[in-house]
Amino acid sequence: MEEVWEREEATVRDILEALNSGRKQRAYTTIMTIMTRLEKKGLLRRRKRGKTHVYRPKMSREEYLEARAQNRVDELVADYGDLALAHFARQLGTLDPKRRAELRKLAKGP
Repeated sequence: MEEVWEREEATVRDILEALNSGRKQRAYTTIMTIMTRLEKKGLLRRRKRGKTHVYRPKMSREEYLEARAQNRVDELVADYGDLALAHFARQLGTLDPKRRAELRKLAKGP
């Protein structure tokens, strides 16, 4: 995803070349499989350009991180209920007041 976000759109070949530069070589089919799975999960959009597919991110890095964080918190609260919330509250109490104010703004959303 980092490579696609950086480029705003990319082919499998683009990502393969970026990931293989100076590292362990990966197969084209491996990258193609991963990008297809990311598209099926709703993280990428795919369109045909000639004989190849071009992928674009469906959400920004920030939107993705927001969704992941929300999902993790939801899972913790579902699994641990009030105990998880108590730990969050305890953690908030240890933060610098300026940081708490920033988090309040962030929690309110745009």
